[in-house]
Amino acid sequence: MVFEVLLAQDAEADIEDITRYIATHDGWRNAEAVLRGLEHACHSLRDFPERGNTPKELSALGMTEYREAHFKPYRIIYRIMDAKVIVYCVLDGRLDMQSLLLRRLVR
Repeated sequence: MVFEVLLAQDAEADIEDITRYIATHDGWRNAEAVLRGLEHACHSLRDFPERGNTPKELSALGMTEYREAHFKPYRIIYRIMDAKVIVYCVLDGRLDMQSLLLRRLVR
């Protein structure tokens, strides 16, 4: 089964912010490479989204409906709903993920 991958507005903004930051601090060539990697990681979820694990920060709270994929150091947080994969956020895994995930997903 092939799933449709949808990026929430927050996830799109995350990718834009990441790309802009890298372009400013490390050049457009590196920013474009990261952008391509993030887009590929997100869209590869269409083939086998169940491969992702539940983020430990959310599992500890009993929120097991979310999964994550990685494009190091970034974590792609998503949820499978019927034949769709909804990407909610793309975050730098080196940051305080507990706080970021709670702010983003528990509103």
